[in-house]
Amino acid sequence: MSFINYKDPEVTHDTLFDGELVCLQHKNGYRFSIDSVILAHFIRPDKGDILLDLGSGCGIISLIMGYRWKDILESITGVEKQSSLVTLAKRSIAMNGFDELCQVIKGDVKTLFQTVDRESFTKVICNPPFYQSGTGRINKNREALLARHQISATLADFISAAAAAVKNRGATYFIYPAQSLGDLLLLSKKHKLEPKKNHVCIQLPSTSKKCRTGAG
Repeated sequence: MSFINYKDPEVTHDTLFDGELVCLQHKNGYRFSIDSVILAHFIRPDKGDILLDLGSGCGIISLIMGYRWKDILESITGVEKQSSLVTLAKRSIAMNGFDELCQVIKGDVKTLFQTVDRESFTKVICNPPFYQSGTGRINKNREALLARHQISATLADFISAAAAAVKNRGATYFIYPAQSLGDLLLLSKKHKLEPKKNHVCIQLPSTSKKCRTGAG
């Protein structure tokens, strides 16, 4: 695979799959975590799937899905509110040669259907901001703050948008802290999304324990 080379001292070129996949990230902005990687690996798409990556950030989930499943997917659309992240994701898509498979659109989950059509995706994938406004560690970088905290949109906004975007008999996929699983399930049922699978992931470093739940 040949890559387009974008040079910017404020952007890092990070790789996955032994260097075969490149993801551009701001040195001092939002940077993807293991949660996005876990979520992307949780999903097993069907041939002809039309994917929506809701709140796509730097595009890492779209990139992983494109790399792993490009031979069977029809298309991947990322929707991201922050212009700086949209630009990065578009560059990463071009670098990896995914222009015909992936696109990223600037849009807001609260007004999603000004950007895409309702019930037009077979699968919707979402790694929403985990922290409510005013809680958790507050990042001084605005790009990272908006990506990690529910400032511009709440969990309910993401679930509502996903429920309306997915086709009948389609599927939605979320990753969220296990201690807040009740909120995720309650809001999902409110929007007529019935949980079918739940996978708990536990990280056990020497001094702390973190737990995430992936639901589809």
